[in-house]
Amino acid sequence: MYRFKQIILYSIIYIFSTIFISCDKLKEQPNIIYILADDLGYGELGVFGQKIIETPNIDALANNGMIFTDHYSGSPVCAPSRSVFITGQHTGHTPIRGNDEWKERGDTWNYQAMFDNPFLEGQRPIPDSTITIAEVFKSAGYVTGMVGKWGLGAPTTEGLPNRQGFDFFYGYNCQRQAHTLFPMHLWRNEERHLLNNKNIPPHANLKDGVNPNDESSYADFHLNDYAPELMHNEALTFLEDNKDNPFFLYYASPLPHVPLQAPKKWVNYYKKKLGDEEPYTGKSYFPNQTPRATYAAMISYLDEQVGDLINKLKEIGQFNNTLIIFTSDNGPTYTGGADTEFFESAKPFKTTLGWAKGFVNEGGIRVPMIASWPGKIKSGSKSNQISAFQDMMPTFCDIVGIDPPENIDGISIKATFLGDYQKVKHDYLYWEFPAYKGQQAVRMGKWKGIRKNIFEGNMSIELYNLDLDHQEQNNVALSYPEIVEKISNIMIEAHYPSSILRFKFPQLGD
Repeated sequence: MYRFKQIILYSIIYIFSTIFISCDKLKEQPNIIYILADDLGYGELGVFGQKIIETPNIDALANNGMIFTDHYSGSPVCAPSRSVFITGQHTGHTPIRGNDEWKERGDTWNYQAMFDNPFLEGQRPIPDSTITIAEVFKSAGYVTGMVGKWGLGAPTTEGLPNRQGFDFFYGYNCQRQAHTLFPMHLWRNEERHLLNNKNIPPHANLKDGVNPNDESSYADFHLNDYAPELMHNEALTFLEDNKDNPFFLYYASPLPHVPLQAPKKWVNYYKKKLGDEEPYTGKSYFPNQTPRATYAAMISYLDEQVGDLINKLKEIGQFNNTLIIFTSDNGPTYTGGADTEFFESAKPFKTTLGWAKGFVNEGGIRVPMIASWPGKIKSGSKSNQISAFQDMMPTFCDIVGIDPPENIDGISIKATFLGDYQKVKHDYLYWEFPAYKGQQAVRMGKWKGIRKNIFEGNMSIELYNLDLDHQEQNNVALSYPEIVEKISNIMIEAHYPSSILRFKFPQLGD
């Protein structure tokens, strides 16, 4: 009933908006493209200090716009981070607070079983009552599209993109399916698009007795239809088809999330640049003959795609009328052959296991963010405004000229974009993560409070002064008990018990 009332409300808003906003006025509304990389670290772009991997198109985007030095993802892993962006609510409130493979349905890690029964695909869905960023854009008269990785609702559930406000969707419904970039199918809206790829079971390895230094040994892991290329082509078509309408495009790339699979032209480029290396034949994800070259290739291919999007916008005459945001869903990974320590992927933060993806330390949740909007955002500008994924909903609403939903945790940072004084600032940012032994974190000005190992009974809070200790090495909790108490109260105030058992914290009273 609640969801029905929301739909009626937004329908009324849309009807009145179309009455009072002429077609010409709608065309003047800025387009918005939100590009979300997957597991891209803070230090993996040239403009953020990367020395090996080349990202000229993203660097140019930054030089044309604004760099955010203190921007945070919604969570240290995929699905909850995306839920924060989609809902404008932090992980103490947003429906999806962790990666949940919904295993009670059956053999959810069997690719063939998922192919035969789509109900086994996908993650637990966001509730039908959720007001999403796509629905808000539609209320303002926008055409909404998404390409890439969804992860917020399995096929046949209310959590599908097309049932959550997106007019068009093409990509992975399921995060597990994205553990291969050569899947047997992708989804176009609510129908499967079958691809010319055979079934390679997740985490398959080299066949017994083959030579790991022979390229032919890896034939099963580089097939025909490469999902990032197919999804990218659909994104370009979406821009072309909607050049005369205000549009919102959510471009959720699976790159550079492992497995290590990249276009050969980029792999060969980095093989020449990096030289010989040891093959990866570990037990997680697929093997790869040149893991460092392939990882770098994945990022440079993503950079190439960003360049394509910019060129398409210029071709259709919409570049100057488009706000482009580029960011990442969390910090760099520690598995699957991705040698993120070699690339110093979270620099200046710690990149090693326990400090990046999966953890609420800076390396896990501080992410690069770039905003470009010609004529609005000053070229070559930089901001240390503390911001996070939940801010995108109110910011976009402010830009479009509509009111955001009431139950969100973000603030508009439009003023920061435009170089004006940011009157409204966060009192704090909050994260909770019901995995990796249970974690909470709070950023309050220069202070960062972290609570780890909650599921093991630990309730003590570590305290770090990020101005002096951005790698979180010197716990000063004993020296500032009043700050610790404030953060402890925030951790109580910001946490609302989840209705989903998988996301509950019994130690917090759930």
